Amino acid sequence: MEKEIISTDEAPEAIGPYSQAVKVGFFVFTAGQIALDPSTQKMVKGGIKEQTEKVIKNLTAILKKAEYSLEDVVKAEVFLTTLEDFPDMNEVYANYFSHTKPARTTIIVKNLPKGALVEISVIAVG
Repeated sequence: MEKEIISTDEAPEAIGPYSQAVKVGFFVFTAGQIALDPSTQKMVKGGIKEQTEKVIKNLTAILKKAEYSLEDVVKAEVFLTTLEDFPDMNEVYANYFSHTKPARTTIIVKNLPKGALVEISVIAVG
């Protein structure tokens, strides 16, 4: 099966040796996204709600480039730096995944790149 590298200026560029996403067959696998503004490559201002909002918008832009949407997401992985942020992250997340609820794993980690509070990656199927 051939793989296609997905890249868009509407989401932050990769900050390491990886792709924003890879499409293989009917699947799209995104890299973890943090709340970087694609125009500045800097973290958005605010707390967990603002960061979660930006992360999901970045994921939406990547999926759009692959001709997919959040409706196509079947699995999400969420990384948080503190469990106390879970309710606020979950509230924002639910606004975007209210109709199609993908399987999800949430993991608490010590640190995330660039001091992010949340990182999310998804798998979509078209």
